[in-house]
Amino acid sequence: MMKHILILCNGDPPSKQLFLSAFSACDYFIAADGGGNIARDFGQTPDVVIGDLDSFESRSDDTFEVVFDPDQYSNDLEKALQLALKKQGTHVQVLGATGKRLDHTLKNLSVLKQFDNQFEEIVFKDNFGDTFLIPRRFAIDLPPGTPVSLFPLSGRVNGITTSGLKYPLKNEPLENGVHDGSSNEVIESPVEITHQTDDLLIFIAKKITQSR
Repeated sequence: MMKHILILCNGDPPSKQLFLSAFSACDYFIAADGGGNIARDFGQTPDVVIGDLDSFESRSDDTFEVVFDPDQYSNDLEKALQLALKKQGTHVQVLGATGKRLDHTLKNLSVLKQFDNQFEEIVFKDNFGDTFLIPRRFAIDLPPGTPVSLFPLSGRVNGITTSGLKYPLKNEPLENGVHDGSSNEVIESPVEITHQTDDLLIFIAKKITQSR
């Protein structure tokens, strides 16, 4: 069974260090359309390239499988995640899902919500940090000073309580356009977060800042 799946999309390319770290931990590597070009730049071969192939530059010496899926009602990340399900993946790291066109990033966040409950883990990784949806009860060990942001992906999330963050919430809502949870900071570990409704997104930045 393919447990750990790496998906490389065609957004802002990850650093080579980030890519190689994710690549070394995966059982199966899917390039979503133009992500195949990025993989080639890193000197690595995906197991498969899948998408409508409007960005991928095929070559006569390619040795991997190429799956042409022209369906315009799903984007390339959706197609890659459907394949990951078929391969019985349980943990998925997605690189290159953010950056470049904002509409593509927003669509990919919608896809994250769509597929989140079908895997044990889906995490978007980029050069700035990790982004994923958290369960109703969530705890993580993070160094003090780590920037953390919370966003109500479903528009509004009720009953949020946090501990270990500089700006705590006590059974409070976050709502887009009203009150969000951006640019918080770890002051004590573990960080614990609970919420009562809907979809709460967390972004954990790689940059460590000094606690004030």
